[in-house]
Amino acid sequence: MQRFEHHFTVMGGPAGIILDAYDEELALAAITAVQREVTRLEAKYSRYQPESLASRINRAAGKGDAIRVDEETIGLLDFADTLWRESDGLFDPTSGILRRAWDFGSDRPPRQETLEQLLPLVGWEQVHLDQLTVYLPQAGMELDFGGFVKEYAVDSACKRMQQMGVTNALVNLAGDLAVIGTQGDGRPWRIGICGADHQKGAVSRIKLVGNALASSGDYERCIELGGKRFGHVLHPATGWPVQGLTAVSIVAPQCLVAGALATIAMLMPSQDALSWLAEVGLPWLAIGSGNQSVVTGNGMGEAQKTPPCRQGGAVMNSVRSSAADTAAYQASRPIPRRRAWHPSSR
Repeated sequence: MQRFEHHFTVMGGPAGIILDAYDEELALAAITAVQREVTRLEAKYSRYQPESLASRINRAAGKGDAIRVDEETIGLLDFADTLWRESDGLFDPTSGILRRAWDFGSDRPPRQETLEQLLPLVGWEQVHLDQLTVYLPQAGMELDFGGFVKEYAVDSACKRMQQMGVTNALVNLAGDLAVIGTQGDGRPWRIGICGADHQKGAVSRIKLVGNALASSGDYERCIELGGKRFGHVLHPATGWPVQGLTAVSIVAPQCLVAGALATIAMLMPSQDALSWLAEVGLPWLAIGSGNQSVVTGNGMGEAQKTPPCRQGGAVMNSVRSSAADTAAYQASRPIPRRRAWHPSSR
């Protein structure tokens, strides 16, 4: 069995594919299919691309014209709606606009009047959504898929490869990842989870078999005001950074689920987040404020196989059901044809 690796940049960050296979043609075709799939999702949902669906939805805000959307988008927005309801509004895809008030490259807090102008534009409950269209009723509102599309892309890439017959692979998009099976020699995939100081190496290492890992943290973009540290994770109700955990990592059968739950935990006060993570029932790791302590739960230090946990409360059951509906769309798409992959595409 041969190992194939491919690295590229997408969605504003590094991406990597590791694939173990006997069939070189299959491996190279799968790598091509993964890069094409992730690039497709970036072009469709990135707010940085003016012709993307996300940009078209945002430009139409307050103009009276709903934007027609496809089954894939409805699935993602239904999933976002589930997260919003189950998190009591903490997970809000319209809250990305609050970033306009903050400059994490400076040492100045935002102007309160700026926040007061932006906060009325935040509110998932304002979004008009049916099975055909989506509409933002206020001019200036924005829908940001960035809180979940990268994790969805990981899952979609893995689904593509599985449909093509790949049985041993890893897809990593800027630290959010999923694995198919084991490594080619039967060993679990060994994954390191880093803290704020990447130079010190991993704060924990886990083993994955057919599972996903996603992380959310506030240490890469932060500001210090009056001796107090403020990260970039903003509360949708106040527009101010949440004073909670520094980072959260979760293992789940789908990267989409792991990433969403990690984000919700980051939006809670530390103790509330730890209690909530324990109730969710999935393996997790949390880094306390100031990167001072590492806490794990639900068997995070053990080898994780699919599914990592069949338990969990109402939140987990609801999120899992919604994610399953989204995965059904991925499974319904046709298997891509094999095409030659060339080094020039790196």
